[in-house]
Amino acid sequence: MAGKLKITQVKSAIGYAKKQKQMVRALGIKKLYQSVEQKDTPQLRGMIEKVKHLLKVEEV
Repeated sequence: MAGKLKITQVKSAIGYAKKQKQMVRALGIKKLYQSVEQKDTPQLRGMIEKVKHLLKVEEV
């Protein structure tokens, strides 16, 4: 688990709990279909797990 992850928001957070919207924002995503690359850490994996229904995650 030392690589990078490419995280893309593929579904809108509208209609979901405020905490889930904040989680997407904390991942560094500001817009729908925006992709960000983050270092693969257990903390990041936990954040992704909370909002996995809104994201597409790929290993880089």
